[in-house]
Amino acid sequence: NIIEKSESIRAGLRKGFQNGTSKLAQRRCYGYNTGPDGELIINSDDIIVRWIFERYLSGDSFGKISKALEIRGIPSPTGKSKWNREAISKLLSNEKYTGRVLLQKTINAGNSKFKNDGFIARYLYSDSHEVIISDEIFRDGQQKKLQRTNQPEKEPSIQLLF
Repeated sequence: NIIEKSESIRAGLRKGFQNGTSKLAQRRCYGYNTGPDGELIINSDDIIVRWIFERYLSGDSFGKISKALEIRGIPSPTGKSKWNREAISKLLSNEKYTGRVLLQKTINAGNSKFKNDGFIARYLYSDSHEVIISDEIFRDGQQKKLQRTNQPEKEPSIQLLF
């Protein structure tokens, strides 16, 4: 039965999340390579990650950062010549740069994907890998994003991680 198999797969994934053995925690992102044992290791793109945070905290918009990266000939995480605003926004919201990994941030429901705001358990791994961005810089970035979306009354949901 397809439904039973699907539930069995989900149960296996949850077990890996709970006991800290999930390979999803080691999923590579921009600024990291995967080492011989599957661990995340900082690569030379860490300079770009730090620069993006620096520029954003200095007041540059996603569009201005994107244009500057394009002018400098720095390819996007997908290898394209242009960075889109969404890629920069996601980079700025990725807790992996602080050495942490949060699993089950989103939920897939059929063809839809939505943010998991406590609907199901999320799993946080700390000191998972090398740090590119300090907690302070990351928190400042999240706060700046909230201010720029005209929602300063909200607390950053990522704050729960620290």
